[in-house]
Amino acid sequence: MGENKGNRTVAIGLMLFALFFGAGNLIFPAAMGQAAGINVWWAVLGFVVTGVGLPLAGVLAMGYSGCKNLQELAGRVHPAYGLFFTVISYLTIGPFFAIPRTGSVSYEIAVRPFLQSGGSEAIMTGFLVLFFLISLWLSISPQKLVDRIGKILTPALLLAILLLIAKSFITPLGSPQEPIAAYGTASIAAVQGILDGYNTMDAIASLVFAILVIEFVMEDGATTPSAITREVFKAGAIAVGCLGFVYIFVAKIGADSVAAFGIQETGAPVLSKSAMILFGNAGAVILAIIVLLACLSTAIGLITSCASYFNELIKIGYKKWVVIFTLISFFVAMFGLKTIITAAIPVLMFIYPLVVAIIILAFLHNAFGGRQCVYAWTIGLTLIPAIVTGLQTAEFSLGHIDTIFATMVPLHSLGMGWVCFTIAGFVIGFIWKSIFSSSSNGVTAK
Repeated sequence: MGENKGNRTVAIGLMLFALFFGAGNLIFPAAMGQAAGINVWWAVLGFVVTGVGLPLAGVLAMGYSGCKNLQELAGRVHPAYGLFFTVISYLTIGPFFAIPRTGSVSYEIAVRPFLQSGGSEAIMTGFLVLFFLISLWLSISPQKLVDRIGKILTPALLLAILLLIAKSFITPLGSPQEPIAAYGTASIAAVQGILDGYNTMDAIASLVFAILVIEFVMEDGATTPSAITREVFKAGAIAVGCLGFVYIFVAKIGADSVAAFGIQETGAPVLSKSAMILFGNAGAVILAIIVLLACLSTAIGLITSCASYFNELIKIGYKKWVVIFTLISFFVAMFGLKTIITAAIPVLMFIYPLVVAIIILAFLHNAFGGRQCVYAWTIGLTLIPAIVTGLQTAEFSLGHIDTIFATMVPLHSLGMGWVCFTIAGFVIGFIWKSIFSSSSNGVTAK
């Protein structure tokens, strides 16, 4: 019985890995490796914090919280904030960035490297039309075929990456070069790696995907909060362990590849060119097919999730939401991979501090009696630097506010200025709770 349960835990862990793992998890460490050069391992250290640690913490936080969905967890701050945060999260991992990215990455890896002309807007448009039409068809009529494709594709993609990694050790592409300025020293590279990890969007996704994991472990007999948290941790550790392995060695391939073909605009050509050098055209074709199908599978999963959530909010019909999100994703994908990545950064700089804050609060919930004032003060103060950093990253001038943050807020220049605000908010909220420690009606005071 124990062995079966162990096998079940492994299966749930691999399912979670499959949900997390998309082509984006390959292109960002590859691009980071190129830019970090000889400081690649410091950058990887930072990347693992937000690309591995935070998704695991997110899954655990949902399990520990006992909440049935993300909106309920974020709603502990205020119902309006719960709705706002959940909508922003779904749009970020959905039609605004992650779904369009699946189409763009597919084109960059599966089509463009094989075009002698280097591609054109007409060819890209034709490909994206086909890609999103297939996604639309399979999302409107979900079939077991999609699940089977996912179960076959994830191991196949992993196998392809493992072969790429192994070959990169046998016949190295080259040696790491000097880093670019953003990774100039070990400490700066580590901090930049933390920010690079935001790009995976997995910490946001973990708060959504965790619900599936919790449902599975409860079906297997875990009923108490401690048992649910323990089983969720086991499954989560398997998932993020696999992610971490991929990140480390793909980043190394990126660092080694600069000597072979120079710095690339994104991580997509790094992978395709590396596969071509290491395995020839046949290897590049196999990688292209697997990545294409994996992206398609990811797109279908995200469209389905987003359409289901938004149909609960506004009941216009699941199929209509699928059409809406597919169309938005197509038009965003038309801007190209580099533009999508660049546009996502300010949004991620805004949302990630809020993600980290709500995860921490979920773990500390019992320590402050779950009082709303602690949630509200912590998130309220975290919102201030999150908004400022997001706007600054989008190159909006805030006048005197820019000067104040640059000179008076610790770690702001590194993109981590929110940390002191979050701590201050928690302390103020805790003091507030202590002063107003009870309510007249016997219900926990806000």
